[in-house]
Amino acid sequence: MGKVQVGTGPFARRPDNSAFKQQRLPAWSPSLTPYTVLPVFYLLAVVCVLLGVWLFITVENTHELKVDYTEEGTCIRCFELRKDPIQARNSCDCVVNFNIPKTFPGDVFFYYGLVNFHQNLRRYMDSRDEDQLVGRKKSLKSPSSYCEPFAHDEHGEPIAPCGAIANSMFNDSFTLTYHPPDGAEVPVPLYRRGITWYTDKNVKFRNPPTNTTLQLAFQGTAQPLFWQQPVYELDPADPSNNGFINDDLIVWMREAAFPNFKKLYGILIRAETPFSEGLPAGNYSVNIIYNFPVQYFQGRKEVVLSTVSWFGGQNHFLPIAYLVTGGLIFIAAIVLTVVYVKVGRDGKNMEE
Repeated sequence: MGKVQVGTGPFARRPDNSAFKQQRLPAWSPSLTPYTVLPVFYLLAVVCVLLGVWLFITVENTHELKVDYTEEGTCIRCFELRKDPIQARNSCDCVVNFNIPKTFPGDVFFYYGLVNFHQNLRRYMDSRDEDQLVGRKKSLKSPSSYCEPFAHDEHGEPIAPCGAIANSMFNDSFTLTYHPPDGAEVPVPLYRRGITWYTDKNVKFRNPPTNTTLQLAFQGTAQPLFWQQPVYELDPADPSNNGFINDDLIVWMREAAFPNFKKLYGILIRAETPFSEGLPAGNYSVNIIYNFPVQYFQGRKEVVLSTVSWFGGQNHFLPIAYLVTGGLIFIAAIVLTVVYVKVGRDGKNMEE
């Protein structure tokens, strides 16, 4: 008598007779009735509205002031000067006056803003050499092909830092001045260091190793085409803030997600009066060394002063989204309630 082969015949593919494979495990099936669904709708509506109101009040307690200086005041002369490529490297400075109507209490952050500058373009974002930015000497002299056409200058020397992002680095500089009603003007002190993310400053950006000067570490490289000074001289006032670890360079190299954005330039130093409590209301002026051209991409330039809360800066999107969502859920709940009252569970309330 022959052996019976296992796994053959018409029932060979039948699952095992177990609770799991035969789907006999105990399960909870909620009973969705008007008495359970409608309270959930009303509760969600109340929660969303309360969150929206809370966030809206939080946002309203922050202060923000934007000053467009593209063609404002004496900057119109610099704007016209930057239209001529021949005079693009000529220095130009201007002054813009503005007023702060209310005191900005607490820590105040100074940003520069750009309008209609698309840092989120894929080819633009890829145009960098990560190995070069962490100080690897091989990449310093042999930039990645992703940096083209900003990998070498007209003489064939490698550019450091290479790529479109570094080449288009924002290079306007600012000096903020307070004009009190009874006294001499007071320069507004700003922290210009410590404005980067920790991981950027200590992990993603490093200078090439050297036992001599930073200038010798970058010997044999060229500065980006649109820069006015080499990377090792970005901050003449602070030698430790030069090279790839320059704070302004690191801030710029973190690309913005939207075409209208702002980037941190400095933080108010509150150690001295009259800024110990924040930025007092009154008249101010900002002296600008005007270098960055915007007419080629129909852009605008701004100075932004802002306070922040635990929620961040002044952004009304999330509060409005919560309020609108809560309102829509509440309307849906009312509609379902009316339908249930008029129709009933089994349609018994429908008029014949």
